[in-house]
Amino acid sequence: MSLSRAPRTALPAALAVAGALALTACSGNGMSGGGGDTNFVTDTGGISTAAKGERAAPYEIAGETLDGKHLDIADLKGKVVVMNVWGSWCPPCRAEAPHFSKVAKETKDKGVEFVGINTRDPNKGPALAFEKDYGIEYPSLYDTAGKLIVNGFPRGSLNPQAIPSTIVLDREGKIAARSLKALDAAELRKIIDPLIAEK
Repeated sequence: MSLSRAPRTALPAALAVAGALALTACSGNGMSGGGGDTNFVTDTGGISTAAKGERAAPYEIAGETLDGKHLDIADLKGKVVVMNVWGSWCPPCRAEAPHFSKVAKETKDKGVEFVGINTRDPNKGPALAFEKDYGIEYPSLYDTAGKLIVNGFPRGSLNPQAIPSTIVLDREGKIAARSLKALDAAELRKIIDPLIAEK
């Protein structure tokens, strides 16, 4: 569903989820979703994965980037896509940013694309300064109100539930992994490398 054509009833739901994200923002508690009758596997480090046959595709995740270009995640199908939800105001986001910059450069030639989803920055200035400070060269969608985070992922999937969150899509464009905590380079590679190797 196009975000511009979203039903008006989606706004209260979006605000509720944005409020929930605000409460968990930068919590870094290492807890992870899943459970119930889902087929997610959560390791003790708060990283959840879904087996190849159990993965869901996100809804439309598209919009304007911080540098004013248009980006649609669907155009990246065929690549492993690492989506990192972040804000310039978030200390754990600052802690993980150098690791994301490093791994993005290391895996680019292996068919991996990194995309940020910047949220809760009321204007682009601090977010652009963050990218410059940490050497972030990949694009970030500007999602100040959290609409992409709320409306872009199916309920019950490995969806973002905190800031920072990292969602990794396999080459078919399906959600393969999620982290609800700040990641270092080794943890990031632990998630990405098996997806690079998938056939």
